[in-house]
Formats: sequence, C-alpha cells, structure tokens
Amino acid sequence: MGAAGDDTGRLLEDAIRRLLDERAPEATICPSEAARAVSDGQWRDLMEASRDAARRLVAAGEVEITQGGAVIDPSTIKGPIRIRRPRA
Repeated sequence: MGAAGDDTGRLLEDAIRRLLDERAPEATICPSEAARAVSDGQWRDLMEASRDAARRLVAAGEVEITQGGAVIDPSTIKGPIRIRRPRA
C-alpha cells in the first residue's frame, strides 16, 4: 500500500475509533459506517480497507470483530461483521 493507501488506512482507523466513542460502550458499528465517514461517496470501494483497519485495531487490542454477536478471529472474516470495543 502506498502513501495514499496508508493515509486512507489511518483515516479509517480514526473513523472507527470516533464512531465507537460516539456510541454507548456496548454498541457496535459496521465497517461500512467508517467507509462512509471517510469517502467522497464511493464508500463501497473502501470496504476491504475498512475491514483491514478493523483488523489492525484488533491486533492493537483496541477493538473486537464479531459475527452473530460472537468474537471471531479477524483472519477468518467471511460475510457481515460488526466492530466493538473489547469487553471484559
């Protein structure tokens, strides 16, 4: 990923953090919300980058990725996911 891609990744990570900060502690977000927050209307093009940003935040211990309410391994993502803050 080049410099522009790195910038987009950072913007998506920041958007994920901000969206979660704006919600109740137990709330989740969809990666598409972060993509929409940083796009110029072409948010679908950013969906995989948004999922990648979520994976990086999982690796940093900042978020969890869930499917059907259960935490999943980020490397096994298939289908719709949600992002949330870690729970004790």
